[in-house]
Amino acid sequence: MYRRLSVLVAVIAICISETAAQEMDLSSLQTRAEISGYTETTRYEEVMSFLDAIVLASEQIQFTTFGYTTEGRELPLLVFGDVWDASPEEVGRTGKTRVFIQANIHAGEVCGKEALLMLVRDLADGEHAEWADSLVILIAPIYNADGNERVSLYNRPRQHGPIGGMGQRPNAQGFDLNRDHMKLDAPEARSLVQLMRDYDPHVMVDLHTTNGTVHGYHLTYSPPLNPNTSAPIVQYLRQNWLPSVTSSVKEKYSWDFYYYGNLPFRGSERERGWYTFDHRPRFNNNYIGLRNRFAILSEAYSYATFEDRILASLYFVEEILDFAHANAQEIRDIVDDVDLTSVVGSTMAVRSEHMRSPNKADILIGSAEEERNPYTGQIMLRRTDQRTVEKMYEYGTFEATETEVAPKTYFVPSGMTDVAERLDAHGVWFEPLEESRTMNLQRFRIDSTRVAERPFQGRNERTLFGTYEPKTETLPAGTLVVPVDQSLGRLVFYLLEPRSDDGLVNWAIIDKSLNEATHYPILREPAN
Repeated sequence: MYRRLSVLVAVIAICISETAAQEMDLSSLQTRAEISGYTETTRYEEVMSFLDAIVLASEQIQFTTFGYTTEGRELPLLVFGDVWDASPEEVGRTGKTRVFIQANIHAGEVCGKEALLMLVRDLADGEHAEWADSLVILIAPIYNADGNERVSLYNRPRQHGPIGGMGQRPNAQGFDLNRDHMKLDAPEARSLVQLMRDYDPHVMVDLHTTNGTVHGYHLTYSPPLNPNTSAPIVQYLRQNWLPSVTSSVKEKYSWDFYYYGNLPFRGSERERGWYTFDHRPRFNNNYIGLRNRFAILSEAYSYATFEDRILASLYFVEEILDFAHANAQEIRDIVDDVDLTSVVGSTMAVRSEHMRSPNKADILIGSAEEERNPYTGQIMLRRTDQRTVEKMYEYGTFEATETEVAPKTYFVPSGMTDVAERLDAHGVWFEPLEESRTMNLQRFRIDSTRVAERPFQGRNERTLFGTYEPKTETLPAGTLVVPVDQSLGRLVFYLLEPRSDDGLVNWAIIDKSLNEATHYPILREPAN
């Protein structure tokens, strides 16, 4: 099948190149999922050939790459809109709302990849042409390309296909790329953050497949969950954008979409309720929120058929883009306003926990039947149409359990090169002191520290305990000055606060500077 599809795509690409100026029917250009009757998923080389054919068929779609995987595979990016090329400069020149959509961050969750390939084919065939009036759309269908190639029939066995196998969750280093947005240990993560810096999308959509609770939704979703996310972004998503998408999908396809959640695990002491996942910015949508951008997480339902998961993802993206097209100016205005709003002096969370909704909500609980994968004999679950409504509290947001007032400035000793390198990779602005300066500052006194016994994602997470105390300090020339009054101030705060549950301390990035230290080496200038 692999060779046959590769040859098919190559032949189609040649045919398109010979008749590119003519009106073309792209219906014969299909993904491996479609050709195989949704028993298999598209491989990396097939994706690249498919994209080549798409670009040859459309003057509105441009091709580029935005980095590399661990094993050196190029990460493809398609740009749709009224642009001459795919460069960040050309995209920015349009002044239009920029929407970035990625799939396959977990390469066993392949429905988003297939959906985006179908979407770009539709765009090349002239569908949704009106989107280009107000949007430039950036599409990265195969982010975890190395993981995509590690196909096994035993990956995600209870998921309903594709029965011919799918890739693995981590990248080639063994890292979960959806836990790497703060520490940036993987080349894929650094490539993605560089894309954010270069293209600066107003909106980012991340396509996944959930495999938790047997619920009654074809797809669940989430806005940014960190309490430090700007309120206008979260409110607009929860009050306008996501409700509009949900009602439109229901009206057109009779499918129910809802906020991501799971019931407590069996034996859990938690109250029965609808629990979302995590607030920490190691996760894509939470990280994007701390960059002052709209973020939408999509989780197609694992126990729906592979075909239905692909369609659910496609419908979701289409409705997101329809809304973005109709409200492009408002989206840009919100982003611009948030970027200009300083967080200096604001009380912000460093640690958080789930918050219970004031009222119970109607949650659709589903059912699933067991089937056996004909090639492995292992049990897969397949959703049925039997559903019940259960009233329960939602735990879909977070509240701070510990806070700090965002300072005016952080001061990083010049020798802490790992910190400087991470800040620069994230796009944080800082500069060295040109001459020494004596200032009234705050320093964090370390009372105790706790280091995880086992590594997580290649690092032993660290927690500091202590408190701030005043300190008059003479800072030497070369000390790095990191102002919080910048567009990435929320991210600066979360990276550099010593008690942050997802900052550089947590990820052991400054462990060398903490050996036998009595104080946290990064000082701060209070807001007042």
